[in-house]
Amino acid sequence: MDSLPDRRSAALRFAVAGVALALVSACGAGDPDPSSSPATANPPTPSTATSSPSPSAEPSPSAEPGTVLATADSEFGPMLFDQAGQAVYIWEVEQSSTPECYGDCAAAWPPVLTDGQPQATGDVDADLLGTVERRDGTRQVTYNGHPLYYYAHEGPGEVKCHNVATHGGLWWVVQPGGDRAP
Repeated sequence: MDSLPDRRSAALRFAVAGVALALVSACGAGDPDPSSSPATANPPTPSTATSSPSPSAEPSPSAEPGTVLATADSEFGPMLFDQAGQAVYIWEVEQSSTPECYGDCAAAWPPVLTDGQPQATGDVDADLLGTVERRDGTRQVTYNGHPLYYYAHEGPGEVKCHNVATHGGLWWVVQPGGDRAP
């Protein structure tokens, strides 16, 4: 039979985990104006043009399409989104292209992954796009030498977490020139 202190300890750990989860999922909670709504942007419209490979053509691994990054206007100025309109962020903790966001961090801030060479549209500078290998062997997109991330609790066109501190550092949206938005 469990002792009372063991049950209290378990209950306390559960409560602390719940509070931590609530803080992480409420990324905009650090906003100095709690009455303000999340920023919205006019996300890029995915291309409707598609092409089908001929049945006799064998796909080539190097021809695999990569993640497409685009630009759109937001309250923070022009910024990067993926083709579906999901906002893209960088993390101040990462001073190089080496990803440091894993575990709980990557659950809240999933990396922008790609199978092929990342693609640029709009004002995205193709010369600033790159990739880096993560510990699990997946390829993460980089821009201007910084690993890119999404915020897990945003929908297309939402920008909730610019200049918000979680997981030990600030998260910022990225401008087309490769710098964080002010």
